[in-house]
Amino acid sequence: MKRCLTALAAVTLLTLAGCATDTPVATGSGSPSAPAGAGTGEQSKFFDQADYDAELALLDATATGPADKPWEQALNPTMTETTTFKKPGPYKICFSNAALNNPWRQVGFKTMQAEVAAQADRIKEFVHVEAEGKDQKQIADLNDLLGRDCDALIVSPNTTATLTPAVEAACRTGLPVIVFDRGVDTNCPVTFINPIGGYGFGHVGAEFVSQRMKPGGKVLALRILPGVDVLETRWSAAKVAFDKAGVEVVGVEFTDGDPAKTKKIVDDYLQRYGTIDGVWMDAGAVAVAAVEAFQDAGKPVPPINGEDQLDFLKVWKEAGLSAIAPTYPTYQWRTPIIAALRVLDGQPVPSPWKLPQPTITQDNLDSYLDPDMPPLHYAMCGCTDLPGYPQRWK
Repeated sequence: MKRCLTALAAVTLLTLAGCATDTPVATGSGSPSAPAGAGTGEQSKFFDQADYDAELALLDATATGPADKPWEQALNPTMTETTTFKKPGPYKICFSNAALNNPWRQVGFKTMQAEVAAQADRIKEFVHVEAEGKDQKQIADLNDLLGRDCDALIVSPNTTATLTPAVEAACRTGLPVIVFDRGVDTNCPVTFINPIGGYGFGHVGAEFVSQRMKPGGKVLALRILPGVDVLETRWSAAKVAFDKAGVEVVGVEFTDGDPAKTKKIVDDYLQRYGTIDGVWMDAGAVAVAAVEAFQDAGKPVPPINGEDQLDFLKVWKEAGLSAIAPTYPTYQWRTPIIAALRVLDGQPVPSPWKLPQPTITQDNLDSYLDPDMPPLHYAMCGCTDLPGYPQRWK
């Protein structure tokens, strides 16, 4: 299984929206060993054709489950039996969390806490341990939780390979283990929960940008960090779309999630080329900074993708941008709690549990705007029906 991190607005932090790998890649602009005249160059070593095809197919799949509860829906589910885990409640649910080191994870965890509150009659205790982005701390956390009489264990791994043995050890105790957001290299958990993934995100953004540009126009690709697998698959899918469209990717630059650095990069490219016809981003944390760079330079903002962070949605609306927001929805943080309770009831659950990954477009933008929520709140929280909304998320 793959894990997902969301990259955040600092080089030392990883997101939304999403997934770290244990093997780094080249950190320079452009693709490794990209020959001249070969489109965007060689495909990333993270690219897997079968996974790419599967994720793009899921973009058009019809989800099963309640129409108004995407966190309970599943795409092309294969159900797994859980009768061996059935036991009477109320339950003690334990959660080993990789980190709370960016707005996406903070919004998500608030959503999870609210889901626990909504299930208070069935959950007698909720134990949360945060690993602070450190593998060894999370391994120690898991060992500690195994001795605390948990009825079910939820894990969002910090990294895949390093945490796999610890998750396998937890599975061997007979405890039902549920992994979400980021994966592990074992099938022992009862289920792995996450949305469609990086290929879907990257494809949606790149297809939008390339279709709204003039043929052969210039695209600037802004990336957060190298070696983060959900971000690498986002870029891999974007490369396919850009090469197919025949646009010119004039730069692939890492911003480190830094708004000031993002503005400088955009300004440098505007001075170099005069005009940039499209901006693609592998995460939306600095989308507003990119927009402001064009505005500060007195240049029209070209077609651009961001994410469902409210600051970007607000700027999109106010400036009348040509934009799109693929998402890695934070409502997925509700699903592990729901899954744990179903498993302890002995009900079958999807395995893997692939959640829908909606896209915000011009047509539905207004329905996601909320001027009463903070700029770094995520519209896809799926939290408006939960206890404590909206104060808990402010």
